[in-house]
Amino acid sequence: MDLSLSEEQRMMVDAARRLVEKHIQPLLDANDKDRALPKPVILKVMEKAAELGLTSARIPEAGGGAGLRMLDYGLIGEQMPACVALIVQPHEATTARVYFGCNEEQKERYLDDLMGGRKIACTASTEPDVGSDPRGVKTTVTEEGDNLVLNGRKQWISNSTVCDLMNVTCRKVNADGTTSLARVLVDPLESPFEANEVRMHGLRQAPLGEVLFDGCRVPKRNLCPETGDTARLLTLTWLANRPLVGLLAVNMGQKALDAARAYAGVRKQFGRYIGGFQLIQADLAEIETAVVSSRLLCYNALAALDRGERANGLSAMAKRYAVDACDKAIALAMRIHGAMGLSRELGLEELARDVRTLTIPDGTPGILTLIQGRELTGIDPFR
Repeated sequence: MDLSLSEEQRMMVDAARRLVEKHIQPLLDANDKDRALPKPVILKVMEKAAELGLTSARIPEAGGGAGLRMLDYGLIGEQMPACVALIVQPHEATTARVYFGCNEEQKERYLDDLMGGRKIACTASTEPDVGSDPRGVKTTVTEEGDNLVLNGRKQWISNSTVCDLMNVTCRKVNADGTTSLARVLVDPLESPFEANEVRMHGLRQAPLGEVLFDGCRVPKRNLCPETGDTARLLTLTWLANRPLVGLLAVNMGQKALDAARAYAGVRKQFGRYIGGFQLIQADLAEIETAVVSSRLLCYNALAALDRGERANGLSAMAKRYAVDACDKAIALAMRIHGAMGLSRELGLEELARDVRTLTIPDGTPGILTLIQGRELTGIDPFR
């Protein structure tokens, strides 16, 4: 197995790093680190992300998208600041769901602007008491004349407070009283709804919100085709999202490793550099091992998806391990820095908050463990 990057892949990674350094990081630095970025700033970020293909990664070139292999998507995405990735990735996943799961008229109305980063999208699946099981959603949609009427509440929805299009997973109430899982495209300009920001432990520059649909009227043309694939489309995007989230943790772990290694070479105690002490070297070795092993697990899961393999277990394992391992790596880096590691000035405490925020999106550690266990045993632990 060749684990080296091709020349094309190295060029993609270098281009992503330069773009972040020149265009994206200055936008983050110019705004409050403890508040969600304003929509005009997010649109500037989306414009730059579109240049890298991150707004249309999974859409084939024939459809106007970037047509990236999932491994290449991960290589580029790993270079993104995590708060930016948690804006762009939900947008891209929603754009992919529109492309693969909507009719031609719906795609004609929305896809160009979404792929170009001129409009912001999100998916609303999670509810106050519904998380990893989309079949349990309680938000309903009913037909009323030429309109649909949405009622329900969604929670922990990325981009919900700034979006131009929301892909809502709900239950359609049929004429005979039965219900079926459905998706509805909601444009806030024609179908206003209430969305309120939720303040978070970490990744505070990424907008996250709670949404209330109270008799929200949506044109009937915005009901997505009833193919029975709503849950499957969500799952397919989750399979790539999980190692992609893992790589966000790897990005943070690498920053912690770089900082700790540099500090160990300049900080002196007992008349010598602390990098010469065996326990410091042991901690640095643990940090590097956590970062490298996490990166390789995530790359492996994405490469398996590119090969068309069933990667449910690999995807779950990659995200769960990477986030946990890099959380521990950042904690070790903070310890190497002593009291400075706790200071806001240094930024390690921000990494510590941010990496722990990654434990929940796209599957909690417990759910991911059960998915991996199901793949190992062939026995479903959920039903």
